Amino acid sequence: MAATQTQRHGTAPMSGPQAQAPAGPAGPVGPISPAGPTAPAGPADRRPDMAAALRPLLIDVGIPVGTYYLLRDAFGVSLWLSLALSSIGPAVRAIAGLMAERKLNVLAVLMLAVNLAGIAVSFLTGDPRAMIAKDSVVSSVIAFAILGSVLLRRPLMSAGLKPFMTKGEPQRTAAWDRLATASPRFRRLELLFSTIWGLALLAECAARLVGAYTLPVTTMVWLGTVMTLGAIGVAIVAGGAAAGPLQKMIDAETAAA
Repeated sequence: MAATQTQRHGTAPMSGPQAQAPAGPAGPVGPISPAGPTAPAGPADRRPDMAAALRPLLIDVGIPVGTYYLLRDAFGVSLWLSLALSSIGPAVRAIAGLMAERKLNVLAVLMLAVNLAGIAVSFLTGDPRAMIAKDSVVSSVIAFAILGSVLLRRPLMSAGLKPFMTKGEPQRTAAWDRLATASPRFRRLELLFSTIWGLALLAECAARLVGAYTLPVTTMVWLGTVMTLGAIGVAIVAGGAAAGPLQKMIDAETAAA
């Protein structure tokens, strides 16, 4: 009779070790089986998508260069006007960011001001080299801001490095905070990371400024982009000298907690 009732409910009677094993208590991700709790999603599932992380850079670089070549080659617009109009994209993007965030973004305001100033200079002077040279102002101001933060011992690049290192995990975030407070070596590595980025951007600024007045304008239009991407690549690779040890310290601190 019992078997008939069990089958009527659509389940089969249990036998063997499973029938004798008591049901485990409910855990945060479901019932805990005798073999252990169901594993939660790993850190890799919460890592930001690389394409999404690079999308702003691709937009900021791709739109101005693409606009320049489209206007100059497809529509026959003059060289200086093509350069001026290609700066409108980053300006619109900066305004949209300010409106969406509803708070003052110093970097966005800086880039907007530089782009608007560059457009004004281009229309007033008609000098395409001035338009190319003004891009170095962005790199130099950012570079000096980063290096200045190092001197003040408030490394600017840590704001972006911390989320990447901690992956949004509370334990890793707490480990970062403890190390940043109590470990002189951790603080030195933080400062080193920002120093590397500041020097890389400063070198890119100097190279772009020299190229703007010594190389053909048509060459600098694409070479300037290569310089920017190259500086970022160098900073990423060289920054590993600080980021690698920082990662190991966070791992060890998290495991010890």
